[in-house]
Formats: sequence, C-alpha cells, structure tokens
Amino acid sequence: MSAIDWTILIVVLAGLIAYGIYKSHTSKNLNGYFLNNNNTPWYLVLLGIMGTQASAITYLTGPGQAYTDGLRFVQYYYVLPLAMIVISIFFVPVFNKLKVFTPYEFLEKRFDGRTRLLTSFLFLISRGLSTGISIYAPSLVLSSLMGWNIYLTNVVMGGVLIIYTMSGGAKAVAHTQGLQMIIIFLSLFIIGYIIINMLPAGVGLKAAIDKATAHGKMNIITTGFTENGFNWKDKYNIWSGLIGGFFLALSYFGTDHSQVGRYISAKNVKESRRGLLLNGLVKIPMQYLVLMLGVLVFSFYLFNKAPVYFDETKQLQAENTSFAGELKLLEAKYNAAFENGNIDSATAMRSQYKTVMQQALNGQEANDTNFIFLRFVKDNLPVGLIGLLFAIIFLSGWGSVAAAINSLAACTVVDFHKKMVKSSSDENDYRMSQWYTLAWGIFCIGVAMFANNIGNSLIEAVNILGSLFYGVILGIFLVAFWLKNIGGKAVFISAIVSEIIILLIYNADIVSFLWLNVIGAMLVIAIGLLVQFVLAAAKKPS
Repeated sequence: MSAIDWTILIVVLAGLIAYGIYKSHTSKNLNGYFLNNNNTPWYLVLLGIMGTQASAITYLTGPGQAYTDGLRFVQYYYVLPLAMIVISIFFVPVFNKLKVFTPYEFLEKRFDGRTRLLTSFLFLISRGLSTGISIYAPSLVLSSLMGWNIYLTNVVMGGVLIIYTMSGGAKAVAHTQGLQMIIIFLSLFIIGYIIINMLPAGVGLKAAIDKATAHGKMNIITTGFTENGFNWKDKYNIWSGLIGGFFLALSYFGTDHSQVGRYISAKNVKESRRGLLLNGLVKIPMQYLVLMLGVLVFSFYLFNKAPVYFDETKQLQAENTSFAGELKLLEAKYNAAFENGNIDSATAMRSQYKTVMQQALNGQEANDTNFIFLRFVKDNLPVGLIGLLFAIIFLSGWGSVAAAINSLAACTVVDFHKKMVKSSSDENDYRMSQWYTLAWGIFCIGVAMFANNIGNSLIEAVNILGSLFYGVILGIFLVAFWLKNIGGKAVFISAIVSEIIILLIYNADIVSFLWLNVIGAMLVIAIGLLVQFVLAAAKKPS
C-alpha cells in the first residue's frame, strides 16, 4: 500500500477516534451513558441503526457473497419496511412509556424477573458471540495488509474500540456512527464509479450487468422450488426472505438491545419512529449497492483474470506443503482455460484448486469468499482509493462493535448487576458501566480469536448465529404484547424448550437458518399456550 493510502487511512481513523473522544462528555449516570440522556435526534437514530447493522462484515464480505452467490442475499431485506412499521406502532410506544433502559425490563413488568433474565441472557450470548466476529472482520483487513498475526491484530482492533466506547458511552457511539455512515455512503458511490471505469472500453454499467445476468448473478428473486418441490435448505429465496426475514427483522430491530438502544435514546416517540421508518426505506438500496460492488467485481474478472485463490496467506501456506505441485498444475490449467476464453472450465479448475487447498491446509477452512473484495481492492484500485476503502471497513466495524459493546454493558448492568446489588449512587453506576464495557470488550476479543476458521462468509455466519436465538426472543415478546392469558411460568418454560428444539433443528440441518426465526417464535407461542393450559388445569379443583 502506498504512502498516500496509508496517510488517508491513518488520517480518517485518527480523526474518528478524536471525534469520538471529543463527543464523549456526558452525564455520569446510567441515562447519560446508555441513553445519551434521551437527546438523540432522528437523523442520528437513523444513522445509528444503520451503522449498528452495517458492520465491517457488510462491506468486506457482502461483495464476496454477491460474487459467489449473486444478489439473492438481498431478498430477506425486502420486507424490512413492513417490520419497521410494526415496530414503530407496537414496540416503540411501550418502551417509551415505561422509560426502560433495556427492552427486557418490559418483560419483568409483564411476566416476572426470571423471564426478563432469561431473555436478556439469550441476547447477551447471541450478541456477544456475533460482536466477536465483527471485531475479526477489520482485523482480517489489517492482518492481510500488514502480514500481522491475526490474534495480535484482534487485540489491537478491540482495544481501540474499547477506548472511546468506555469513555463516552451512547453519546460517543451515536456521533461517531453518524460521521461513519456519511463517509461510507460517499465512498461506496466513488468505488462503484471507479470499478465501472476500470471495465474494458465499450463495456459500461449495462453491459456489465448483462454479463453478470448471463452468469446468474442478478438473481434478485428466486423461488426456492426445484423439480423435487420446495427446498427448505435453500438459504435465500423470496419465501424465506419475506417470511423468515420478517421475523428476523422484527426480532433484531424490535428486541435486540444493540438496535433498541439506538432508538429509545431518541428525544421522543416521533423521533424514534422517524429514524426506524427511514431505515426501512434506505437500507434496501444500501444493501443493493454493497452487493452490486460484488457483481461488478465479478464482471471485471470476466475480462481480467482473477486469482485462482483469493486468500494469499493461506495460499502461501499451502504452497509450502506436499500439495504444492498439484496446486501449481491446477493453477496452470486455470490460467490456460481463462486465456482460451473458457470461463466455465476456469471456474471448474478454481473449484478443484479449492478442494486441494482444503487437503493442503489439513482441515482448515479453505473458503476464500471473505477475501474476494479485499484482494480485488489491493490488486486493482488506484492509489488513494485503497486507503479509503480500508478506512470504510474500519469505520463500519468500529461503529457496529461500539454500539454492540455498549448494549452488552447496558443489559449486564441494568438486567443483572442492579438486580443483585442494592442501589448505589449514579457515579458508582456510571463507573461500574465502564468496567462492564471493558469486560465485554475483552470477551468479544476472545471470541474473535476463534473466528478465523468460520466456513461461511462472515455476513452469513452472523445471520446464522442471530437466528439461533432471535426467534425465541421474539416469541417471548409476541406473547407479552398480544397473548395476555399466558403467564410468566408458562412463557419461561416454553422459551427454554423452544431454544433447545431450535438448536436441535439447526444441528440436524433440516431447514435454512432464516426459517429458524419463524419456527422459534411459533414454538414459544404454541408451547406457551399448551403449558398455560396444563398449569390452569392443574389448579382446578378435582
């Protein structure tokens, strides 16, 4: 990377850290640290919601996902506006009226303390693990760029995040996320424009899309149906997107405190709703833009030979094994197929190369999807743009991780610590919140240490992880809102049983992960009704 790229990268990142510290002054109490004293305007709510969801994973592996699998990933975003409407009508007024720090406080008022603790615990597990993966994504960039040890890089990345998250809480997170999203949006348009201009003369955007369409990459709607009927294991189709995606969105934006914390910090209900509803409108074209970068990269490599394997570090590792000769032969066949214009044959050679890589790496994951966009940037973007793109990845990673760590600390303090420790001064609560922020930051760094061997693309891995818990959490809230006849004991039992069933279904690989959100929510309702009936029957005099 050139001196100019390094300068752009360092200036942008240092500026953001300085800005976050500058904005970190807040009231030294829980309301100031976790809710920004309920003073967040709607536009920062909007940018905070988007920044929390759109982590470094989105910009690093989203294009790689589209490169390998086309645009069908976007199908589970189509129903997002409807989910935002439902949350704005039913969830936001309740959270605002009760003046909660976390959404799980509402569950204690509706059910009992153990249901609140269980739901908060499920959130802490899912968000803590996924945040670790989100730390790993920008670390991946830096380790690849510098050749640094990935474990050391995780510590560096996580440490920087902890600094301004501990110092400023929700206020620092809100303001830095706003600045991050503005820079990211502008940069994505610039990078997309550059890629189009890198295509051969006479090949514009339309021609590039036509090429991608011919290779099945513009699959914005897929049905999931095969000659054998509907494929329930198909990860992304219009039905899993509309149904599973709806339940996932309801749970993520309506019950996950990393998101709820962004809009309950707003000035009032109107500001919360405005931020949520605009997110529903803006997020879809934003996701299209990110995925389209991958489609454009695919089209670029139809005219320019792509690397036979995108992860340079693992490729060098494999070439120092006994499989080196076989890998060199496959690479030569790949190069020849491309030079002869036989794209299908080149693709087949690349698949064979990856299979041998798996053997050479002795069981390590050989999937290079997470490295496609990174490698393209390093090899092809002009001076200055490389530093800017890497800055985008860092900015997005820091924004989402900072919000997540802040929400993890909030739930730990409010839902657990203050339940066990008698009331103390605002100053002590504030200091304790900072210590919990530090603790969760260290935990997430620890999780990041194990993320380097994830087989799925990182963006898919995070969604799978969330889907293991989100459906059950959503089911608890749906019961709380609309099934008043189900009590705390029944919903507590149903939640535990439902979570066990969801884990068993996932382990058995029966359906794709998006359906787990639907199944989890429905199980909580159905089992809750059954348990409540049994409990009521047991109380009746014989």
